[in-house]
Order: sequence, then structure tokens, then C-alpha cells
Amino acid sequence: MAGAGLRAAARRWVPRRDHGGPRAASSSPSCPGCGPPGPGAHCPGAPRSAPAPAPAGGAAEPSAHLWARYQDMRRLVHDLLPPEVCSLLNPAAIYANNEISLRDVEVYGFDYDYTLAQYSDTLHPEIFNAARDILVEHYKYPEGIRKYEYNPSFAIRGLHYDIQKSLLMKIDAFHYVQLGTAYRGLQPVPDEEVIELYGGTQHIPLYQMSGFYGKGPSIKQFMDIFSLPEMALLSCVVDHFLGHGLEFDQAHLYKDVTDAIRDVHVKGLMYQWIERDMEKYILRGDETFAVLSRLVAHGKQLFLITNSPFSFVDKGMRHMVGPDWRQLFDVVIVQADKPSFFTDRRKPFRKLDEKGSLHWDRITRLEKGKIYRQGNLFDFLRLTEWRGPRVLYFGDHLYSDLADLMLRHGWRTGAIIPELEREIRIINTEQYMHSLTWQQALTGLLERMQTYQDAESRQVLAAWMKERQELRCVTKALFNAQFGSIFRTFHNPTYFSRRLVRFSDLYMASLSCLLNYRVDFTFYPRRTPLQHEAPLWMDQLCTGCMKTPFLSDMAHIR
Repeated sequence: MAGAGLRAAARRWVPRRDHGGPRAASSSPSCPGCGPPGPGAHCPGAPRSAPAPAPAGGAAEPSAHLWARYQDMRRLVHDLLPPEVCSLLNPAAIYANNEISLRDVEVYGFDYDYTLAQYSDTLHPEIFNAARDILVEHYKYPEGIRKYEYNPSFAIRGLHYDIQKSLLMKIDAFHYVQLGTAYRGLQPVPDEEVIELYGGTQHIPLYQMSGFYGKGPSIKQFMDIFSLPEMALLSCVVDHFLGHGLEFDQAHLYKDVTDAIRDVHVKGLMYQWIERDMEKYILRGDETFAVLSRLVAHGKQLFLITNSPFSFVDKGMRHMVGPDWRQLFDVVIVQADKPSFFTDRRKPFRKLDEKGSLHWDRITRLEKGKIYRQGNLFDFLRLTEWRGPRVLYFGDHLYSDLADLMLRHGWRTGAIIPELEREIRIINTEQYMHSLTWQQALTGLLERMQTYQDAESRQVLAAWMKERQELRCVTKALFNAQFGSIFRTFHNPTYFSRRLVRFSDLYMASLSCLLNYRVDFTFYPRRTPLQHEAPLWMDQLCTGCMKTPFLSDMAHIR
């Protein structure tokens, strides 16, 4: 009975976090802080191997006591994690940061790119190659840059770039650089150099960090999915200049790469590729149609606000929904120029005809079936009277799509995070679950056994610290060899995660996740324990440092 109760408890209380760290040398190229596994190192791929033997010595020796606790913990972690504990998370689920009832939502709004229209990753190499060629042909960059190809496994969304230092890096919610995730060009920068560059600390001061829309005075955060090829190209160009000993101005190089990427969009190259082969580039179009049709059938009002031009949106929506797609929407606004659409009152709405020509008449109401360009949110609110929490808007860019709507206007917001599906599938693996659980337990053991400070005990603690770092290496590499998960650093949320929680009520991998829920469904965020509220963390269970409540009384504790 007690064993079954503990297993049930483990399934509820084991924390699920990505404590990513530099890669383990045994499984991938070396990185700061990682070397060959030491004595007693735990391989997440073989979680049920026998624990390391304790060093010889009398039972009264502190080091022997530490190893005995270590072995007890290993056995308990094994018992608490049966195989069925994995695959608990659903990649098609919607996750709530804030309680929200869809019954109260009367109006649904949508961005277009990466919200209504999900794009295949095959689009990224096209953007990379086109921008690379623009740099060579129009900005006269070295011909040798053409040798670089797009690497989809290099960068992740949410990274920061220090323009003056040419550093691409991952920063946590507390403004600390995650060591082992700073790259100049395509090469990792040693931890010691990173700390020296920032005045002896890993911390990035607030005034240097990204502003409200992800653009600080010297540091930019890459927040949208289109930025993946931009980060890759920026790193490749820096790598070429450094590898050939060429002097360059960091600010000029950054601006040139950014402008080249912008040219791909402004010149309409990306639009042309997608329009030529909708089947290749647009994913889940039938599911988008199902979502929109279902909402309309239940009496919901819909609107679209996108920065993309009408001709491009029209062709994509015809592909996904059909020629009468505009009849589903009460208002359609294109080339809105978000995020300034939400803050700048000066730009008026303009009506477009079927051929995309602008009309000059003053807009006094927004009509169903018509197309409008630019405008601003204040006129939108005045003309529609769609205000407050009865409006739910979906977008993929936390800053440009969601921040202003939540903080300044009180709309409910939903973030589309395509990476979520892959990350959940990794979290559901037995390797990740065992690695993370043992990592948590070992961390608790280190914290509570640090009072043993004799020479032998310090050696034991050092071996545990080394094993813990190796576990972080392996966990990080499961998501991305260079930067790990977009949601976690070692144990803290990333800066991206912090913004995700702040600016979105809901988040999901794709809009089609709505099809898994009733239109009157209420989402309840779980009460996750703060540090002072957590009576049953895995490490506390394993180290026995506190009295555990009776198993029959555990059920009410989340």
C-alpha cells in the first residue's frame, strides 16, 4: 500500500524542469564545465543501473555516511518513477497562465503568419540563402560567405544578441547569461571570457537589456520564428570575418544582416515562394478552416489584424479556407504595422478594393467582407466597441502581437508557440524524466549535506557537483546542443518564458489545439508551488530532512 501511494505521489509532485547546462563531453562536443563522467556519474539513458559503490571506510566516517545517503536516494528515485510516469503531457493541449473561460469570450482575433497560417521549416533555408546572396551581391560582402548553408539545429527562439560584443546568448528571467550558451560566430565563448566581458558577472543590467519590444540600446532579443534564419546568418557572417582575420564594425555588420533579412520580406521574395507552392509551405490549413468554422457556428465574431499585404493573405486564406473566407470575419485589417498599430493614434484606416487599390473616403464604420489597411487600435475600439476580456486575440510574437493588448487594453491573449510540440515530446521521454528527477534529488542532497566539510566529505560533494553538471549537459542537449530549451536555463525560466507568462493567458503549439476543447471550456492554471510552499519536492523526500505527511493526507497537496 505504502509503495503504491509513493508512486502515485511521485506522479503528482515530481517537478518537471529542464535544468539545461553545457553538453556532456561523453555524448557531444565538449563545452564549458563538462568533462568525462566521474565516479558514480548517472547516465540518463540507463537510469536503472546500480549506484556507485561507497568508498572503503568505517560506517562512522562522514564520507561513508554521504555515500550511503546517495545510494538510498538512487534506490528511492528508481522506485518512485515507474515507466508509466512518462508521456504524461499532451503536445496538443492548451496550457493556461491565467484562468479564462471561453464561455465569456465573444470575439476572437487572429494574426496571420504563424497563427492562422503555419509554415513549414523548409521556408527558413530559403530566407537564409536569399539574404546571404543579398549581402554578397548588394552589400559587397566577401564571396566566401556563400559557402555557408542554413543549419536548422543551431539557434532557438528567444536568444539575445549583444551587438557590440557580437555575442549570441541565452538569458534567464533574472537577466543572467546561461554559461555554456554564449556564441561568437559559430564558436562557443568560454565562461571566463563571458564573465570578464560583463565586468566580472553573468548579469546583464536592465538598461542594457531589451526594451518593451525586445530592442535595447545594444542588445536585441530575437522573438519571432522568422528570426531563426536571421540568427543563423548573423553567426555565419561573424564566423567568416573572424576565421579570415578580417576587421569589421560590429554595429555595421549587424545592421547589414538585419537589412538583408528585411529585404527578403520587403521585396516580397518570401511571399512569392509561398504563393508558388502553398502545399509545400503551409501546414494544417484544413485545421485552421475547422477552427474558424466552428467558432462562427457558435455565434462568435472574428477579426484578422496582420502586417502582411492583402494579396498574400488572400491567396493563403483561399488555399486554407476557400474563396469565401472573408465571410467568416467581421473585420479584416492588413498591413497594420504592428506593434505601432496598438500605440500610434495618428494612422487612419484606409479601405482597399478587390484589386488592392486604396480608397480615399473617411472610414466611419468597419464592414464585414471589406478589407482595411493600417489604422490604429483606438479607432478600432471606437468603431467596434470590442473591449476588455470578452476579446481573445491569438498571435505568435509576444511583443508585437500580445503585450500591448494584455497590459494596456485588457484583452485576453493566446500565444502560438510551435516549438512547444517538440519540447513536450522530449519531456515525455524516459531519458528526460529520469535525468531530471535524479538531478533534482541530487541537488537537494548537495544542499543538505554541505554541512560536512572534512576533506573526504568535500571530495564526495565535489564528485556530486560534477555529476550534477554532467546531468545538466545531457538534459540541455536533448533540446538543442548549443542553447537547450527555449523555456528553461539551468533551473530558472528563460527571459522568453518570463515574457510568455506575462503577456499570454493561454499558450499552445498551434491554433488547431482549440479543436480539442468545447467553446465554453474553462482553463484553470495549476497552483505550482513557490519555493517556500513546496513540502514535497523530490529532494526533500529523498534526503529525509523533514517529516513527510501521512500518505493518506497527501492528496490535497499540489
